[in-house]
Amino acid sequence: MVLQPAARVREAGQDVTFCCKASGTPAPQKYYWYHNGTLLEGTAERSSGRLALRGLAPEQAGTYHCKASSEAGAIRSAPAHLTVLAPGQQSCRAEPEPSLVELPSECPQDASGSRYYNVGRCPASPCLDGPAEPSGCGGESGLCCGVRRMELRQVPCAGSVLPLKVVAECGCGPCTQPRVLVQGRVTAADTGEPLRFGHIFLGGRKVGFTGYQGSFTIEVPPDTQRLVTRFVDGQQRLVDAVKVLPFDPRGGAVYQEVKMLRKKEPVELDGGRSNAIPLGEAGGREPVGELVLPAGAFLRPSGEVFNGTVKASVTFVDPRDVGTASAASSDLSFANAEGEIVPLRTYGMFAVDFREGKSGAVLQAGPVQVRMDAGQVWMAEHLQKMKLWSLNPESGLWEEEAVLRPAEGGRRRRREERTFLVGNLEIRERRLFNLDVPEDRRCFVKVRAYSNEKFNPYEQLEGVVVSLINLEPQPGFPSNPRAWGRFDSAVTGPNGACLPAFCDARRPDAYTALVTATLGGEELEAVASSPKLNPNAVGVAQPYLGKLGYRRSDHEDPALKKTAFQINVAKPDPNNVDESNGPIYSYRSLRECEEAPVSANHLRFYRVEVDKYEYNVVPFKESDVTSWTGDYLAWWPNPQEFRACYIKVQLQGPQEYMVRSRNVGGSHPRTRGQLYGLRDSRSVRDPLLDNTSGACVEFKCGGMLFDQSLADRTLVSIVPQGSCRRTAINGLLRDYLSRHPPLADNNHTGAFSMLAPLDPLGHNYGIYTVTDQNPRLAKEIAIGRCFAGTSDGFSREMRAGEGTAVTFECQERPPGRESLFQRLLSAPAEA
Repeated sequence: MVLQPAARVREAGQDVTFCCKASGTPAPQKYYWYHNGTLLEGTAERSSGRLALRGLAPEQAGTYHCKASSEAGAIRSAPAHLTVLAPGQQSCRAEPEPSLVELPSECPQDASGSRYYNVGRCPASPCLDGPAEPSGCGGESGLCCGVRRMELRQVPCAGSVLPLKVVAECGCGPCTQPRVLVQGRVTAADTGEPLRFGHIFLGGRKVGFTGYQGSFTIEVPPDTQRLVTRFVDGQQRLVDAVKVLPFDPRGGAVYQEVKMLRKKEPVELDGGRSNAIPLGEAGGREPVGELVLPAGAFLRPSGEVFNGTVKASVTFVDPRDVGTASAASSDLSFANAEGEIVPLRTYGMFAVDFREGKSGAVLQAGPVQVRMDAGQVWMAEHLQKMKLWSLNPESGLWEEEAVLRPAEGGRRRRREERTFLVGNLEIRERRLFNLDVPEDRRCFVKVRAYSNEKFNPYEQLEGVVVSLINLEPQPGFPSNPRAWGRFDSAVTGPNGACLPAFCDARRPDAYTALVTATLGGEELEAVASSPKLNPNAVGVAQPYLGKLGYRRSDHEDPALKKTAFQINVAKPDPNNVDESNGPIYSYRSLRECEEAPVSANHLRFYRVEVDKYEYNVVPFKESDVTSWTGDYLAWWPNPQEFRACYIKVQLQGPQEYMVRSRNVGGSHPRTRGQLYGLRDSRSVRDPLLDNTSGACVEFKCGGMLFDQSLADRTLVSIVPQGSCRRTAINGLLRDYLSRHPPLADNNHTGAFSMLAPLDPLGHNYGIYTVTDQNPRLAKEIAIGRCFAGTSDGFSREMRAGEGTAVTFECQERPPGRESLFQRLLSAPAEA
């Protein structure tokens, strides 16, 4: 499906046109349109992918999708929602929705000590378009609800006031076209070696290379529903990786770690004789099956039989090893006869590479036989449904090659007669194959991510990649998985994420799921399950929680990571009210899962809360790029590029100290003396230096403001909490600042001030700068370098003696004495 129908908003009586377009071989001949899942009469044999509706009535609201078909099969589009308004009804309410931000610790707003303030937000929903599009199938952006007006509030705080901009009015305006990116790193699954200068393909089109460290950035084309990418190792040491990467359609970058399997060392075969290659014999396990190549099976691309020496490499992805799931290709999906993309349950996939022994030229093979040990299929109902599939690298979908039918093994191993499932195959252009069954026992699992362990509904994280691996447990040992069967990923939005998973209504532990979550490459933590299980913290009420058997990865061994949990995917009983409120939803209840209120049952991850705090005068959620508002006081001036800056502070004293950066306009006439924001960070002890700690404190980078017409050198003040005096400034930094006047006054020995450099500088100056399309990732990389004191370090071990910008000597603050730290909370720039 190369053109998807788009959501529309219309008034009753107006017209609307939906469009879709599919490609394939042979080309699709018919298009069918559906309203709320029901085929529309009179559209069954349309050769056009257009649906025109005239004089809309309210009952025509709902979802529309199309299906394209040819002799080869069918494919469905994503659904598009049509909203039909009454005449005069507003599609965007002027009153903002509530949105809370946390104020600094010195700023309680009521008697209860709450520090949360409502700054408002506008939902990024579509607005009423014009009467009709000029062509009916245009790609115009239309109108969307957004911020029309903001107001500056003065919030009482610590005897002074704190400036804060809030949304005062929402309204319709041109929709922004967000830049949607997927970033990440490609490494070998066994050694972690980066894929250097590997080829990147989208469908059949080459779009670039990976970097020296395996890094990549892919811009997602408009109208993309499934981002199918292929990574190719030019040196042919690693198996091509075809990945369906999740992304955030609202804009910004999502980070992915991509693993590639190392090709199995080739064996030399005699092409003139019959050969058999085992599938999955590694680790001393019984093979899942074997690939049988009769004499004369190897062919040159011209069709000529090749009977010489063949170098054959067959790399098997064994689902009996959970560690292989992240390196498997595609997302294990196929298009059924109705064109719906539905999941497969794998019993193993294998990549083949046949080459002539002398020249290294690629060979084809066929017909060959795939024999699968029926004893490896633990679910008896799967024996009748087992098929052989090949991967279409452009669509990322698996396509049926053959049905595997029972046949006697014909030989004894370990005194056992084994039964085999046998299928025939020809190996031509496609080189990746799968032993799979379609699985119709499907559910969705609701997961949310939070910024801390308080699990406040308004502190949910967006842009988190949540991954789920379906596991088939060993009978009697639900915590000891026998094999994995499927994997899926989704990106959290403002209302969490719904992950597809296999489930069972009769046996709760027939399928289990292992779930993880990452944000910008950082692993989030799951809620503890021992020594005592707390349903309120997990997010699921009893008795359903007991049926799910929730266990965090460190349940039995505290030394293990805390970044995953495992559950039984027990399908909810429709007759049990305790199971009707999530976190497991039946496959036909996806919309119910997506729109579930935060009070409904769900499973949780959270960021480990550290002693740091961020305050922006113009509110912005770094996990939601659509929350960016163009304003001279915005901390991030450009939503397409995020530049994170950190300064490293060394503190000599008996304890750890909070360090604050206060950031105001320094040289720009529109912002001079006005606050951009505050950043607090607690210092971390250096393991090698006594009485020494270090803090990596973010400051607002100098540079262009949001209109991109004039740069501002931010006036940055670095103030430790406590009784501290400045003892040293990095010589290179001091020299740089002296050569780039004006100089900021450093007339208080308990602080350090500078006009932020416009150049990126580096660790030799104690300044760490990283530019990226993802704000969270830019900060993670910069702070990693700052902690290590190097230009490329990701160490989380603080080395306070390396790469420091400024040094303070501190004592414990005398009780009752107001600190400079507090006085600089919101002091005017001229103070």
